[in-house]
Amino acid sequence: MKKSAVLTMVLMAGLLGACTTPPAKQAAQQTNNQDKTAQTGASQQQPAVATDPLDDPNSPLAKRSVYYPLDVSVVQKEDRPLVAAHAQYLASHPGADVRVEGNCDERGSSEYNLALGQRRADGVKKLLLAGGAKAGQIDAVSNGKEKPKATCHAESCWKENRRTDLVYRR
Repeated sequence: MKKSAVLTMVLMAGLLGACTTPPAKQAAQQTNNQDKTAQTGASQQQPAVATDPLDDPNSPLAKRSVYYPLDVSVVQKEDRPLVAAHAQYLASHPGADVRVEGNCDERGSSEYNLALGQRRADGVKKLLLAGGAKAGQIDAVSNGKEKPKATCHAESCWKENRRTDLVYRR
């Protein structure tokens, strides 16, 4: 009887062993389940990171130049919404600061162009302040004709060079 009891036990153990998952396969399944949990849990636990609108190419803040007709320092009507958007950004981001750079085309003396560039920069600064930005966030400087965007000697280039740039410092 002892032999038959042992034989029955071995047979039962064999049958039970056939019904269970082998240890190697079990470990692989556990790893897969842990990976899936980690992937779904991470995306559920971590909030989406907000993108700074300055880094979004589709944001109105992606445009950072205001353009002028010849010998004009007043921000044109079509560029006022752009300046207002930058003012709103500065007002809502007190740690942000910007350098407003007035530029001119190559025509005119250096002295005239430095003064005109400063008037352009000061005009944009005034609008930024009126829109809620703080004075400590803004530096207004003139580059005169020293930093052209385009270098040809034609109206198409001069038009590109008559501008005020908003340069954020990070």
